[in-house]
Amino acid sequence: MDPMSIDTGLFISEVLVLTFGRAREEEEHLRNKIRADHEKALEEAKEKLKKSREEIQAEIQTEKNKVVQEMKTKEKKPLPPVPIPNLLGISGGDPEDNDIKKKREKIKEMMKHAWDNYRIYGWGHNELRPIAKKGHSTNIFGNSQLGATIVDALDTLYIMGLHDEFRDGQKWIEDNLDFSVNSEVSVFEVNIRFIGGLLTAYYLSGEEVFKIKAVQLAEKLLPAFNTPTGIPWAMVNLKSGVGRNWGWASAGSSILAEFGTLHMEFVHLSYLTGDPVYYKKVMHIRKLLQKMERPNGLYPNYLNPRTGRWGQYHTSVGGLGDSFYEYLLKAWLMSDKTDHEARKMYDDAIEAIEKHLIKKSRGGLTFIGEWKNGHLEKKMGHLACFAGGMFALGADGSRDKAGHYLELGAEIARTCHESYDRTALKLGPESFKFDGAVEAVAVRQAEKYYILRPEVIETYWYLWRFTHDPRYRQWGWEAALAIEKYCRVSGGFSGVKDVYSSTPAYDDVQQSFFLAETLKYLYLLFSGDDLLPLDHWVFNTEAHPLPVLRLANTTLSGNPAVR
Repeated sequence: MDPMSIDTGLFISEVLVLTFGRAREEEEHLRNKIRADHEKALEEAKEKLKKSREEIQAEIQTEKNKVVQEMKTKEKKPLPPVPIPNLLGISGGDPEDNDIKKKREKIKEMMKHAWDNYRIYGWGHNELRPIAKKGHSTNIFGNSQLGATIVDALDTLYIMGLHDEFRDGQKWIEDNLDFSVNSEVSVFEVNIRFIGGLLTAYYLSGEEVFKIKAVQLAEKLLPAFNTPTGIPWAMVNLKSGVGRNWGWASAGSSILAEFGTLHMEFVHLSYLTGDPVYYKKVMHIRKLLQKMERPNGLYPNYLNPRTGRWGQYHTSVGGLGDSFYEYLLKAWLMSDKTDHEARKMYDDAIEAIEKHLIKKSRGGLTFIGEWKNGHLEKKMGHLACFAGGMFALGADGSRDKAGHYLELGAEIARTCHESYDRTALKLGPESFKFDGAVEAVAVRQAEKYYILRPEVIETYWYLWRFTHDPRYRQWGWEAALAIEKYCRVSGGFSGVKDVYSSTPAYDDVQQSFFLAETLKYLYLLFSGDDLLPLDHWVFNTEAHPLPVLRLANTTLSGNPAVR
């Protein structure tokens, strides 16, 4: 036998003996440590039991105070200064025409009524029940009172010049808005309402507290992205970071409109903090979607975050799909039209939608149907009515089809106006059919409600900005009068359960988006174009305007600059 191999064998044997010996020593050491820790814990427990209840409570309170103090110290940690984009048109817009001026003042008075009653009866709660005159919340906000209406309404108050009300909201946020709560929230809703609302409040007012709170909340949402694919869960617990999807979503899927509606806010978070983590999360989603095959070029509404496969083949430009397409277009606009990848994804998607989902009814109304189980369902949701504004907004830059898409936007606006005009209250139903003799009318009782939604008015506003056709102001005013007549109650504004009944029942909820979107779009409809001009501002899907990031300003490094 080779002496070398004998020596090697002996060496390996020695190593094994030493290794096993060390392992035994470590095991014994670990056992002794566990025993010592156990005995120490028992001693501490015995000492605790000797103390009075008051002493124990005092100790607990001291620990709590320590944690709160640590959190406050962390909260005060300044964020790096960054160049602030040139912010034009954050106030003003006074119309010259007296009639238009009166209409704008009326919208402002409606906002005051909604806000003042929330201030009296629902302060700090997420929303208001205007008939019961008390706070209200839904599962999208979890079980915590996060003041959703306050955060959502701030920028509307600001642009209307309601600065005392704005300061009241700011004070509540400074003193009470705390995200370290054991509460499971919707990642999508909290992003568009809270992060969007806080970022806009920061840009409009320059108050640092709004930026700090937005970043604190964003950090709480990041664990939702801890999935095998990086597609976030629909919900996340703000305290534990545990995420999950809605039980009703196709086979545990995430929803296109939810994980596809984070881009605007997350890019601004990276811009303001100098931390690329937010930008990387949303770009990862985009890259994953680009690689996937799409049936008929359409994006299905469901994607499984574990497997990375599409769920049920259901495509819509209304609920479940809507704002994904909106954010592709707005990513391009927000980048000062330099994000060509986003623009191409938008153009390709709209081409497929027009080919497969957009149809004309027998009565000549253009509508957007839903692709479901291999066939087109001739039904359009109120949520899909935002698309008229989207087509108009995307007309410029749409492959030599600017006139075509502006006209398509106008046709969608007309169809959605008809859905309002064909009801007893002149308010639109949640969804409406195009079957045979029935056109732009809700058939099922469960689809006849109106919950103060903004999408139709949003489309009127965009089309007014791009065409200045007076019909859009006229239609917007009709909607405002209907809301005032049928939704206003002594304690605020309520949704109604049946728009076809001349004596409707109330749902007793004043949605936060009524103040964030519906009243803001109405106010802008009766304002001059110099208020929040569209070449400087891009509105998120909750109507929170964020500034265009021009090439000279787009930095993720936190370069010092002075406001």
